[in-house]
Amino acid sequence: MPEVVGYAPGVYDLFHVGHLNVLRQARARCDRLVAGVVSDEMALLAKGRPPVVPLLERVEIVRSVRYVDDVHVETVPDKLVAWRQVGFDVLFKGDDWRGTPKGEKLERDFAAVGVRVVYFPYTTRTSSTQLRAALEALTADSSRNHLTRNAPQNST
Repeated sequence: MPEVVGYAPGVYDLFHVGHLNVLRQARARCDRLVAGVVSDEMALLAKGRPPVVPLLERVEIVRSVRYVDDVHVETVPDKLVAWRQVGFDVLFKGDDWRGTPKGEKLERDFAAVGVRVVYFPYTTRTSSTQLRAALEALTADSSRNHLTRNAPQNST
């Protein structure tokens, strides 16, 4: 029986349990798992902001996860380019893509080349967006506290 190669693309910024769940579930459904890590430039294009964690650090984190056999850096938005470069049989995505125009296009594009798209439940408890918002709130709070502590005191 031929080896089944899976592909799990993502930004993998602020790596959290949702990322780990996707990689664990993906690896359980293939013989070899390649994680596609989106470049800083592609993340900026897709999300309108750069990742907090730089690309090389995200690659090293994802590469160190025991479920991942290899890492591929995505530098273009077209997943078919990644397919030509990696040669996978199954693409894994969070189910927040299911039923969306992007998800439907992904399914059509990959059906044409014989690749299955498999969705996993999206982890709603933790997301990079929530972590980023918490970091921004902490940073803003820290800046306000710093300004308050260092403001000249009025002595009357």
